[in-house]
This record gives sequence, structure tokens and C-alpha cells, in this order.
Amino acid sequence: MAVDTRGSRPFVARARLALAAGLALATAACDKLGAVAKPEVPLWVHHPGTALTIESRRELSTKKLDAGEPFERGTPTIDAPHRRVFVGSSDHGLYALSATTLATLWRFETGGRVEGTPLYVEQEDAVYFGSNDGAVYKLRAADGKLVWRFSTNGEVLRRPVLVADTLFAMNANDALVAIHAITGKLRWFRQRPSAAGMEIAGYAAPAVHDGLVYAAFSDGLLLAYRLEDGSEAWSGPVDLNAEAEQAAVRGELRYLDADTTPVVAPLGANPEGPREALFVASYEGGVFALDPRTGGQLWRNDKALGVTELVAWTSERRPTPGSGEPPTARTVLVASSGMTGLWGLEPSDGHAEWRRELPAGGVTPVVPWKQALLVGTTRYGLFLIHPLDGRVLDGIAAGGSFAATPATYGTHAFALSNEGVLLGLGLEPPSRRR
Repeated sequence: MAVDTRGSRPFVARARLALAAGLALATAACDKLGAVAKPEVPLWVHHPGTALTIESRRELSTKKLDAGEPFERGTPTIDAPHRRVFVGSSDHGLYALSATTLATLWRFETGGRVEGTPLYVEQEDAVYFGSNDGAVYKLRAADGKLVWRFSTNGEVLRRPVLVADTLFAMNANDALVAIHAITGKLRWFRQRPSAAGMEIAGYAAPAVHDGLVYAAFSDGLLLAYRLEDGSEAWSGPVDLNAEAEQAAVRGELRYLDADTTPVVAPLGANPEGPREALFVASYEGGVFALDPRTGGQLWRNDKALGVTELVAWTSERRPTPGSGEPPTARTVLVASSGMTGLWGLEPSDGHAEWRRELPAGGVTPVVPWKQALLVGTTRYGLFLIHPLDGRVLDGIAAGGSFAATPATYGTHAFALSNEGVLLGLGLEPPSRRR
């Protein structure tokens, strides 16, 4: 099997669903779980509605690169108050564009492909982002001038997280760094040894909640650190693959990676009252709900394997007409897997409400938008999916394939195709349509 040696740790060279690349599909039949449907081509290419429209488009990259993967992975970030869009490109640049015309406001050159998601901070009017050159950058959003550059010695694809004056970022070498956001100086870092053997390409971003930063590593361990000094907050790491390893056949090839960014969300219906859980997944272990303070396991779904992205979708709070009941909200945990498809999981106990196999080629991570989920495919365009049953609401053939995760705000969205074309989309909530 081919091995990609980017950075200091080897990992299997394959298209990354975690970063929205196309992935060959498993051929196993889909279990009948709720509103499961098979990914027949008409389901994905027929357009049952008119919610999606293309409002603008432009070719983004300044040049085409012959080397590297034939994918664009730069996820746009929307600055709604200033009508700007920030997006990275395989041509090594980060772009600031007009959200209305997609005209270039400025471009910043780095030493590698910019494939991650920029973080825009309105209070500072600044943009933080990582590059394949191994550095994290802070730029002035007004003109793209460099404020500081911090080298992490490993590609940085995942979106950084800012808490107060500390920026947290994870790189491909299993290093979690805490950087002073004003000065660009290191505050602390934690790094785990690279996992032995082969690894699935990709890695998790850090997640911050209630004074703790959570990090999942390529050896399948999840740890919680205190924000102020990086000391461990749990009694020990949580091994997300322990149960899977016990059940493994002797000599069977196993992938230990925990490449899914942890998500903190409501646990759902709970007799003990409102409660939050830390949701995370590993490639071999399945999807877990953990106690955010202790790391104790609340439940595990061992059928949702190969998961590389988790999204907590919550419905809008609105009363049921004529019921006299108070407004309620419904949360669904959506898991993306190149092995087993898209899953809609009940947060309270992890059971599958629905599962849908992927279309040929694969899909991007899903993005919550109003009462739907927006997703790109590597062969059939862009689609809206119903989060409660996984059915396709609408689709649009945009003239290209998509590996980069779309971005949405209000009734607008932006998506970068693998051909380097940035699309501005208009979205109309399905609830407003007949």
C-alpha cells in the first residue's frame, strides 16, 4: 500500500473524507435503519427542488500546480459584517474576496498549499490560518499584512481555535500548540509519539469547552488539557480503540487514528436533566459520547466505523401549532464515514436514526444550514440533505467536483470546487417553499 511521508509521520495515501476528498465506497449493503435509502444515482443527480442557485463564480487560483493531489480543500470563512470571504488555495495563497462580487481584495502568499479553514476574529479584524508549510499565520484582515508567523514543524490544515488571548492549533505531527494571539509566542505545547504502523490520512482539530481543550491523536487516544498551562485534566487518556482492539482478529490490519474533531453538544433526552456530552470518533472504535469533565464513557456506537467528521445539528426552537406545548429543539449527531456512509445518531444513546450510503466518489463533511445540511460531492455537485432522515431535498449540478467543505451564512453559501472555481450560492430555506 502506498505511503505518503508528508511531515514526520507516515500515513496511508488516500483521499481524505475528513477533509472532504472523494473516497472509494464500501460495497456492503446498507442496513435498514429508519429512513435508510440506497445511493442510487437518480437520488443524487435529480433535483427535487429549487432551493439552491448559483449567484456568482470566479476562478480563484493564480496558477495551476502540476504536483500534489488534484483537490482543492480550502474551506471559505465568511465575514458577514464586512461582506468578505476568506479562502485558501492550492496555489499557496490565502485570499480575501468581496462576498458580493468575489473580486480579490488582497492575497497573501505562504510556502505551501493553504487547505484549512481560516478563523476570522471580528474584534481584532484579524485572520488566523495554517498552511502546508507548517506555519500558523495571523494577518490583518483589512489589507492582508502579516502580524506574525509561528512554525509548528508540521502541516496545519485544521481550523485553529481562539480563547481569550490564546490560539490553539493542531498539526499533522500530533502536536497541539498554544500560541499567544497578540505576540505570536509559544505558551505551551503537547505532542504524542507518532502511532506505529500505517495511518489514515488526516487528523483532528482541537476543541475547547469550559476551561479545557480536547485533542485526539493518531494513536487513538483522547486527552483533555487545562487552558492555562496545558496540564492534563483527566486522570488519564481515553483509549478510543481499546474495545475494538480486544475484538480484533489476531494479525488483522488496524487503523488507530482518531481524526475526528471532538464536539460538545447537548446529550439529548436525559432523565437527570439537561446535560452536555463530548462526542468523538476513532476510525476503528466507532462513535463515543463521553463526560466532558472526566472522560467517562456514556455510550458507544460500534457500527459507525471509519468516521472522520462529526456535526451536531440542532433544529430551530418553535412550538408545535395547536399543541400548547413549549418550544422544543431536536439535536441530531451527523457522522461522516467513507466506510459506512452518513449517519444520523440520537445524542442521548447513540442509536442510528438513519444511515445513507454515499454516492460514487464520496462527499464533503456536512454543513448545517437552517433546517438542512449542505454537502458537496466529488462527482455530482452540491446537495441539501434532511438531517432527520437523510433524504436529499435539493441538488445543483455546479459544473465541477467538490472536496472542500462549503460555508454558509444566512441565505448565502460559498463552495470551492476541485477545479479552483469559487461559487457564490443563494439558499432558500426548505421551510419557506411549498
